[in-house]
Amino acid sequence: MSKKRILIVAQEMLPYTDPNAFSELVGRLPLYLNEKGYEIRVLMPRFGMINERRHRLHEVVRLSGMNIIVDDDDYPLIIKVASLPGARLQVYFLDNEEFFKRKEMFEEEDGTPFEDNAERMVFFSKGVIETVRKFGWPPDIIHCHGWMTSLVPMFIKQAYKNDPVFSNTNVVYSTYEQKIDSSIQDNFMAKASINNIDKEDLNAYFNGEVLSLDKGAIKFADGVIKGSNNLSPAVLEELEHSDKPILEHVEGDGDMAGYVEFYKTLMAQSVPS
Repeated sequence: MSKKRILIVAQEMLPYTDPNAFSELVGRLPLYLNEKGYEIRVLMPRFGMINERRHRLHEVVRLSGMNIIVDDDDYPLIIKVASLPGARLQVYFLDNEEFFKRKEMFEEEDGTPFEDNAERMVFFSKGVIETVRKFGWPPDIIHCHGWMTSLVPMFIKQAYKNDPVFSNTNVVYSTYEQKIDSSIQDNFMAKASINNIDKEDLNAYFNGEVLSLDKGAIKFADGVIKGSNNLSPAVLEELEHSDKPILEHVEGDGDMAGYVEFYKTLMAQSVPS
């Protein structure tokens, strides 16, 4: 039997971004899965604080050269790769000079959110999918971590629903206690609308008139993981009314084993009868 393929998509990950509960968990996950015999790849943004020399990033020419359209503008996608320390695992970095050169992730040093965070999110989400298509590597699980990945479940299930690369893919979304830039709501419908996405699909990302990225991701994911204990009341309410499989947050070393069992359950449910 061939190895099951798991793609991890995250906005933060040790050792490439600053240490916190989020980045540390994502950093441990691929190492654990690799030890358990899964075939793993990781995709994340190449934020400006990631030191290319220290982490030995280099461009993957055969994957670079695509253009990603965001709100009718074309942006070149550059793919870089590094080996995760301690394992023979490839981490792929999605780069663009206009979106990711700056040294901070989502806001200026004074705390002001970047004006183009919505475009950066759409660019990254669509870039992830186009990169996987170019891999020719159909994943059994795509595990998305954090709000910057929240459009990936909807894109996979709607915009790319007829793509054979994703025909047997289960999408897992981990939601975290995290600050989300409220200005992303401005022109969200126009920016996130790709490949003739229906307005109804985009409406799933709103709680009334307020943008709720987690809400939309939960609707389109096949399963949801509580990545932290302190989720917002709105997210907890959404999960309470969801019929999706949900994995509770686990502190300590038991979390990784729980992830594996969660993946197995989703994959077993999706096997054709």
